[in-house]
Amino acid sequence: MESKLDIIVRSTEIDVNGHVNNAKYLEYLEWGREEWYEQSQLSYETFGAMGIQTVTVNISINYKKECKQGDQLTVTCRPDKMGRSSFVLKQEIFNKQGELCADALVTSVTMDSTTRKSREAPEALRKHFT
Repeated sequence: MESKLDIIVRSTEIDVNGHVNNAKYLEYLEWGREEWYEQSQLSYETFGAMGIQTVTVNISINYKKECKQGDQLTVTCRPDKMGRSSFVLKQEIFNKQGELCADALVTSVTMDSTTRKSREAPEALRKHFT
């Protein structure tokens, strides 16, 4: 399943170059992942009941096209790869014209809430990667 989240670039997200600051793209991606988790019925509460959390361990991002204040953007998120405890989500940010502004591969790990060590990903998460 692919989720989509529409956002509008705010003035506080613009840097001295007049476009979205590179760090803000990471926030946009995070908002997009949260949307995917919610649509996949994998909320913080759901993971908490399983005794796990997810932790981002790597983000590989490519900036393709600048975004400016007032731009309408769509952040997409979909499953890419699943390992034993790690998984990768593929994310993209498009402008209103459908142009790719950024893409990223985000690697996360499922972590035991008590031991704070990696733990095998549960079936509730794995089923989205088949």
